[in-house]
Amino acid sequence: MAAVELSIDAEEVASELVEFISSRVQGAGARGGVLGLSGGLDSTVVAFLAVRSLGPDRVWALILPYRTSSDASLKDAQLVAREVGLDTTAVDVTPQIAAYFSAVGEPTPLRVGNKVARERMSILYDQAKANGGLVIGTGNRTERLLGYTTLWGDMACDLAPLGGLLKTQVRALAEALGVPQKIIRKAPTADLWPGQTDEGELDISYETADALLHLMVDRRLAEDRIVRLGYDRAEVRRVRHLMRASSHKRRMPPMPPPPKLAARKRKSASG
Repeated sequence: MAAVELSIDAEEVASELVEFISSRVQGAGARGGVLGLSGGLDSTVVAFLAVRSLGPDRVWALILPYRTSSDASLKDAQLVAREVGLDTTAVDVTPQIAAYFSAVGEPTPLRVGNKVARERMSILYDQAKANGGLVIGTGNRTERLLGYTTLWGDMACDLAPLGGLLKTQVRALAEALGVPQKIIRKAPTADLWPGQTDEGELDISYETADALLHLMVDRRLAEDRIVRLGYDRAEVRRVRHLMRASSHKRRMPPMPPPPKLAARKRKSASG
């Protein structure tokens, strides 16, 4: 299998993203940034960047557990907050989720996951309004391209510092920022149920997915060319399927064009 070069100058990228956050917050006339802290790699990296950019007093971090969230995730989120000097506010979203599903009936795990993600984002936007801040997203490019994200949930934000970075590049950035190794090494998970992992849900490793996304999206190579480089055809098709199935998440909602004005019609008819 041919190696795919995805390395970045992590120190330079960190500096650029720190400036990106600062300029966006300042440009909006906002007081600071609000983010959800899950204890995972992505939100940790964003917390490190946001504090470096704005200072801990201008970053409002919320921990938003659901009843299936693991104690380990909560402890990791608290660890990250201590590392960067952030005060946190914890809000258990279980009661409102339970109230909703008790009214509409038994949900599937996917519906619960989507509802939790949207409830969390609703809280983040409310706190952004309360504090005069912007919501800083924690999603990465891999999740966005594969559709491993909830539309109007974790995908919603005012700025997305990691939006141009593949998951493996986020890990490299984490190393440069001094993120605790415990966070870097842990298996990525949305923490939707015990034992759930991102790669298990996606049915492909992030390393392979990132390499294929680079070849397919950035270099625009055809399937046969990628297979000749040594990649498994089934995995190539898996990535292509995920991208196609989630393409609506990366576009604005479709809408018809504005109607023709009645006055214009009358003028045309009279002419």
